[in-house]
Amino acid sequence: MANKKLHPSVEQFKKFVKANPKIMEEVRTGKKTLQELYEDWFLLGEDDARWDSLRTGAKAKTSQEEKGKKTDWLGTIMGTIKNVDPNEMQGYVNNLSKALAAVQGVISQFQGGGTVNPKVTETKQSNPFVFKKD
Repeated sequence: MANKKLHPSVEQFKKFVKANPKIMEEVRTGKKTLQELYEDWFLLGEDDARWDSLRTGAKAKTSQEEKGKKTDWLGTIMGTIKNVDPNEMQGYVNNLSKALAAVQGVISQFQGGGTVNPKVTETKQSNPFVFKKD
């Protein structure tokens, strides 16, 4: 039989399997087929948590460190939220509300009304998050 060149993704999967021999143990015990594992690897990638139980050595430690980094990221966001000044945030919300009201006024002009309904203007000032239906 002629020596056929394999697809590059299959070659990468073979390297992945060689680096993680527990994967072949799972195939030999009949828990999974190579086809199923290849499809999982192709769709999820090498860094997915699905492979943590089958990893050996440094890769397993690396994935645990990445989980720690994700937790640190969440802590960073929570720390940032704690440091936000409520008055400054209120100013940002008011500016956003005014910008949305301006865009809404332009849209209403192009929809044929041409004039702004005073009742809608009063509503916008009292509650900036009220939008009328089309």
